[in-house]
This record gives sequence, C-alpha cells and structure tokens, in this order.
Amino acid sequence: PPALHACSSMTLRSRTPAEGGPQPNKLQSSTSSSCDPALRPIIRRRARSLPTLPERRKQAAAQCQVPVCQRRMNRVRFADALGLELTEVKVFQTGEDPSIPLHVLSRLSINSDLWYSSSELEFTMQCLVPDFQQPVDCMDFSSRLQEQQVCLERVTSSDLGLSGTIQVCNVAFEKQVSVRYTFNHWESLHEVCARWHSSIPEKNGQGQVDVFTFFLPVPPFLLQLCSVVQFAARYQVNGWEYWDNNRGKNYSLTCWTHPLKMPRECEESWIHFI
Repeated sequence: PPALHACSSMTLRSRTPAEGGPQPNKLQSSTSSSCDPALRPIIRRRARSLPTLPERRKQAAAQCQVPVCQRRMNRVRFADALGLELTEVKVFQTGEDPSIPLHVLSRLSINSDLWYSSSELEFTMQCLVPDFQQPVDCMDFSSRLQEQQVCLERVTSSDLGLSGTIQVCNVAFEKQVSVRYTFNHWESLHEVCARWHSSIPEKNGQGQVDVFTFFLPVPPFLLQLCSVVQFAARYQVNGWEYWDNNRGKNYSLTCWTHPLKMPRECEESWIHFI
C-alpha cells in the first residue's frame, strides 16, 4: 500500500482565566506545511487591452494636431487586382456616331489652319446681325419706355443663339415678361419667358424700372446666308398686355458672312476659346 504522509494540524489551547480578570481566548496556529495550497494575491492588475479615458482623450487631441495629409494615406488599386479588365472596347454602329455641333467643327478647322499656316489666316464667319439700332442707344428710348411700358434694351448674337435685356415699368410686383420669335416669317412661332435681373431706381421723374434678361436658342443649321430671325417683347401686368414690336416692324436679325483675319500668335487663344 502507498505510504501516507502525515500533515501537522492546528491545535487549539485554552488558558484558564487568571485572578486579575477575564482575558479573551487567543487562537494559535502552527506554520503551514508543504501540503497547503499556494496562496495567490486577491487584487489583480487590470488588462491593458483598452486605454483609459484620459489616455483616449490625449490620443484624440494628438491626432487633431496631425495634418490631414499625414493621417490619410492614398491607396492605389488597379483594375486587374479587383478582377476587372484593363481595357474596354466599344464598337459604335453607324447610327451611334457622336453628333458634334457645327460651331465646334468650324473652330477646330480654324485652329488646324492656324497650325499649318505661317502667316495671318483669313476666314469667314456667319452670324446674326441686327437690322436695327440698339434701342438703348436711341435718343427716344426713355419716351418709348414710358409710352409702351416695355422696351427692348439691347440684343447680342452668338453661335448658340440670341441674348438680350428688356426694360419694363414697375407697375406692380407681379409681372410676366416674355419674347415671341420666329424663324420662318411667323408661319410658326415660339415663346420664351424672360427672367428678372435687376431694378433701376427712380430718376428724372421716371418711376422704378425692372430689367429682364432673355435667351433665344438658334439652331446651327439656321445660320445660313440671309436667314432672318424676328421677335417682339410682351409685358403682362395687372391684367393688361403691352408689346414692344419695334413700332409694328418687329425686331429682326439677318445672317451675314463676315471676313475675319486671325494673326498666328492668337492660335493659343483659340484653343482656350474652344
């Protein structure tokens, strides 16, 4: 049979009270032998997996002082790393050819001619020219405005269309200004609304005047020689309707061809203009 190891046990001894008065009992124990379990400290140290609240505040304050360019790192990923193709082929059918505006093609051709030319280049441009004097430059502009309550101020043309300004007398707050125009001598007509732009205060006995702006889109194929665009301004306020049709003749613009000379040193400006 295996040998048994004897362990010393604690002994309790009581002492008889002395004559001097009662004394409390005392517990005496002998030292622990090798059979007693090893004692471990009860207070354990907290794991440092997460920083404390003050430490987190310090780290957040330190990150705020670091520039954004240092905190964020750019990452470059290629298409093949994501399982995508590096190239993509698109086949266009005949009906899917991109439509390039005429004014863009003309400017590109001008730029190519400038590149291969060693001297000044002369070319022609088609644009709409007003058949009337700008109303704001006329001496009777103010009187016409007071008489008609609405009057065209100025109109300019470009490759995209016509833009201009209209002045109306501020009869009431609610008002509507529009422009009615045609490309085929009023066989068909179109109308666009003008937008409020600014107000002109009273001066020289005239009331307050509102300025409206408008834009008439002109298709590029209409920019042909001797093509005519006609329009008139309409002003609706307080249930009344006022017109400015250039005293019954309507405002008209005719397409004409103008020769222009372009110096070679201006070729770079055409690149930026396109």
